Amino acid sequence: MRVYLLIMLLFSGVSFAQNTITGSVTDGNKQSIPGANVVVVGENSGASTDFDGSFKLTTNAKLPLSIKVSAVGFETKTISVTTANQKVNVILKDEETKLDEIVVAASRTPERVLESPVTIERMGVQEIKKTASPSFYDGLENMKEVQMNTSSMSFKSINTRGFATVANTRFMQLVDGMDNSSPLLNFVLGNMIGVSEIDVQSVELLPGASSALYGANAFNGILFMTSKSPFTNQGVSTYFKYGATSQEAAGTNSFYDFGIRFAHAFNKYFAAKANFTYMQATDWYATNYNDKTRSGVDRTDPNYDGINVYGDEASTNIRGVGQKLEAMGLIPVGASNLLPNSNVSRTG
Repeated sequence: MRVYLLIMLLFSGVSFAQNTITGSVTDGNKQSIPGANVVVVGENSGASTDFDGSFKLTTNAKLPLSIKVSAVGFETKTISVTTANQKVNVILKDEETKLDEIVVAASRTPERVLESPVTIERMGVQEIKKTASPSFYDGLENMKEVQMNTSSMSFKSINTRGFATVANTRFMQLVDGMDNSSPLLNFVLGNMIGVSEIDVQSVELLPGASSALYGANAFNGILFMTSKSPFTNQGVSTYFKYGATSQEAAGTNSFYDFGIRFAHAFNKYFAAKANFTYMQATDWYATNYNDKTRSGVDRTDPNYDGINVYGDEASTNIRGVGQKLEAMGLIPVGASNLLPNSNVSRTG
């Protein structure tokens, strides 16, 4: 009997310590804001609003307490909660575009973008979400002074000064301060080994030379990508994109892009995060089989050199080979005249 009484006291104590806060989040036009973050100030407990803008938050913090409500494109608001089971209705104001954004790429120290000594193109979380491109990396092409060299759907390289090939060794890309170039190839492989779109906090681009700060490889510009911190951006977040690619040769094929992010702060000194992304698509088929230099030539020609047939570039003259063998004494003199004077290439 005493054991049951002790258990009942423990359950009553736990239920008494928890406080439930419910409410809704709307904008100035009284439209609900789905996906808004509601967290208890100084605690790890939080919640997100549903499609109707409603939320329910349970916390063990003692009253009175404060909750912070934030959403992309709106100003953050802090509300005081004084009573248990209090219902909170929050109205968030639209956040105006500000010109005092903090950047770190220009001088390697935090400074306002207006005080930067060089021109900086920047994409924040809000701009990344608004881009109409398949990914945020494709959206960089819409920035000033940026030219994108496209090799495939998943491999694109940035160029900002003069001419460059896909292997742009003069452009540097940093992810959280770490060089993102391929160690073997010595150039950036687009975002194939970069940062997940769901984990990007900001992107800063310096289109001019940055060799004084970042070394000789930054002669053609530098891209500085910063990921989200697990201390300030916690929880589970996902995204899913679908589309289709269409080409006469390849047909119509589905495009899938999926990502998920886990982040948790165990205390104010230790946090961890994990990202997983998956993309599947059919890009295009190279089906131009015309000969490079001669019209009306097909694969039956012994010297056929197709545009999209790889491995058939090497071509040689049969009689010329015989003459070289005569000079080396491997065949009788005059035997090369019996060989046809025609070119032959590899089959590819």
